[in-house]
Amino acid sequence: MTDKELVASLLERVLGGADITETEAYALAGIADPDAIAALHDAAAEVTARFSPRKFDSCSIVNARSGHCSENCKWCAQSAHYETGCKEYAIVDRDECAAAIDACCRHGIGRLSLVASGRSTRGKALDAIAAALSEAGSRGLHTCASLGLLGREELSRLYAAGVRRYHCNLETAPSFFPTLCTTHTVDDKLATIRTARELGFEVCSGGIIGMGESMRQRVELALTLRSVSPASIPVNILCPIPGTPLENVAPLSEDEILTTIAIFRMVHPRVQLRFAGGRHHLGREAQKRAMRIGINGAIVGDLLTTVGSTVAEDKTLCAEAGYDF
Repeated sequence: MTDKELVASLLERVLGGADITETEAYALAGIADPDAIAALHDAAAEVTARFSPRKFDSCSIVNARSGHCSENCKWCAQSAHYETGCKEYAIVDRDECAAAIDACCRHGIGRLSLVASGRSTRGKALDAIAAALSEAGSRGLHTCASLGLLGREELSRLYAAGVRRYHCNLETAPSFFPTLCTTHTVDDKLATIRTARELGFEVCSGGIIGMGESMRQRVELALTLRSVSPASIPVNILCPIPGTPLENVAPLSEDEILTTIAIFRMVHPRVQLRFAGGRHHLGREAQKRAMRIGINGAIVGDLLTTVGSTVAEDKTLCAEAGYDF
């Protein structure tokens, strides 16, 4: 079977409601012929058109605690192991959270997530974040939290505050993760995700591409994510941060980024694939192509320690790509 024939057969299977196998997903990672890659992009576009709602899913994030992180993730500006000049503060001001809630309501952003640096979040910090998210929920926003490796008690506190989605990125393939972080493991992350699901949370979990992993390892990440049934998968593209061990990593090409998105869509036909950090590595036309072949959501506004696009720019981009914001 040629690569184009493989893509055609997998498209038929996915459109019929079946999952592709692990062997087939890894076969997609090995496609090199430009015509077959174009066919893969077209197949992913057809899957997106069939299963993705035309309503673009927008989420705004607030960096609720910044810096001083004990973990040694090689990509991260907020790790205390590296000198990056990152802003450092213990907990975000309540007024800033209120302003973010107002901005979401004013701009028609559907979801607000509070994100905290550090291995986990407990005590007064957790109480403050839960209170802010409860207020956001009372204003009609969907709420999400990304507070590290939480246990049942902490997650239950969030659920009681009305939070219904928990975010915990796997970051990269299990086979590659130990080369990037040694202070926690993928299994630690999976334990938090499993507990969140047991308590009734939706899961948001994705990763970062462009950290030196192979395309096969990106497929490994996609398949590992499939095992936890996320509602949303943020696709980050590495922004090399000066002072981190990955500061000199060469950027991915637009074609490699787009092919990764296409494979993720074939593995996850119905999941929200979300633009997250680093999408400025794609030009405007490439961003629209990404939305055609898989991306149907985004984190909008400033993105933690890197700058995102404006809401107005995203609304225009969505309209041009055929989505309602």
